Amino acid sequence: MNELFAVAPLSWPGILTAMVCAGAVGLERQLRGKPVGIRTSILIVLGTYAFTALAVSIGGSADRARVLGQVITGIGFLGAGVMLARDGVVVGVTSAATIWVQAAIGTLIGFGALGTAVVLAGLVIFVLLGVDLLENYSSLMTRGVHARYKRWRRRRTLVPEGDPSES
Repeated sequence: MNELFAVAPLSWPGILTAMVCAGAVGLERQLRGKPVGIRTSILIVLGTYAFTALAVSIGGSADRARVLGQVITGIGFLGAGVMLARDGVVVGVTSAATIWVQAAIGTLIGFGALGTAVVLAGLVIFVLLGVDLLENYSSLMTRGVHARYKRWRRRRTLVPEGDPSES
């Protein structure tokens, strides 16, 4: 019966930590209508945790470094797919960065640093919410490319769906 619940090389505390950390960050993203929501966040963190835990179980620092490097490369590719350029404005950079830091959370869990992973997830949520609050209350935070993005978003929401002038 005990073998039924075996998840080696993962651990149940690691899985729970991954789901809580990723779920919290993903909830913030999903409530704001961003592309990297709860499901995606959990899958990213669980996946990076699984690959890292597997590398740790194999042993040898060369294997760990190799797996870590490949995780970083793969996550970079995934993050690049989230970013788009429209009307001279690049969108999705924060979502791509969130994907990257979620992979870091997963690798921390895989290396056994569960507390650090929880702290990092909390910092990510603090940055996502805190900077947004600053941007809403300070005109200095919405200059340059941020002002162009804000105008672009406003223009996109004012143009009705299917309007020929949209393209």
